[in-house]
Amino acid sequence: MTKLQALKGSIPPVVTPFKNGAVDYETYARLVEFQVTNGSHGVLVNGTTSEPSTLTTAERNRLVDVAMETVKGRVPVVAATGSQSYAETEELTRHAVQAGVDALLVVTPYYIRPPQRGLVAYYLALAAQHEVPWMIYHIPGRAAVNVTLESMKQIREQSPHFVGMKHAVNDLGLVTECLVAFGDDFKIFVGLEELSFPMMAIGACGLMNAVGNLRPAVLSQMCEAVWKGDLALGRALHQRLLEINQAVFYDTNPIPMKYMMKKLGLLAGNEHRLPMVPATPELEKRLDGVLERAGLLGAASKG
Repeated sequence: MTKLQALKGSIPPVVTPFKNGAVDYETYARLVEFQVTNGSHGVLVNGTTSEPSTLTTAERNRLVDVAMETVKGRVPVVAATGSQSYAETEELTRHAVQAGVDALLVVTPYYIRPPQRGLVAYYLALAAQHEVPWMIYHIPGRAAVNVTLESMKQIREQSPHFVGMKHAVNDLGLVTECLVAFGDDFKIFVGLEELSFPMMAIGACGLMNAVGNLRPAVLSQMCEAVWKGDLALGRALHQRLLEINQAVFYDTNPIPMKYMMKKLGLLAGNEHRLPMVPATPELEKRLDGVLERAGLLGAASKG
């Protein structure tokens, strides 16, 4: 199996732990190991769940290094290297490529709201500097910009190592349009928890979901069930995760996730960097109920 063929399945965006305001790299390494040993098919570094907008470039680069040092080639490592600034994206991408990551995930430049021709030029300028497989991170709800199918066609024509997209939009139609335009090997990763099974059932190759920080084994099992054609099992596992999938968005991600991870002993503390803040007491109580109904309280999470 080639590196590109191995790029599929559940690849959770690992949270960034903080300790007294600093990134806790030792705990981060443990979280990455937790993903590998609990069956995740890869790890995503510096995804939205990692709070990258609160990190410095040096911190984001160091997280890539720690992930690579921890994984040691056992599963693919995907580095999210996008930023609002092209220069910063370029710097983050250069470091990730030099670190040897298996693929790159580049979010659309947020806040700026560029025209489509600007997005095409942005991605092609970046892609011309490396030959690592890369994907667009399509999350208009946060970035305030869509990428059209026509723009992706223009990018694909000029960048053969543009291989896919993380699709965090309630738009199943675009998934089918991409697969028809680019072939079934175009890698679409689901970025919205509640669409995990539906999107995989119509051709997505995997998941990049925050809930994988809590339930890595179940997500991997769901992916594998779909690959085997066992849609009944895939649907059952998806339904089993329904409330936790919803709970991820009871507040801005990863506020609920970090609280639940602390509650289950996966994190020693529940720190964020401003403007992100911990869960309120009311939210904590609500999340406790979610964990209790999932049968997770009273025992360490095992996926």
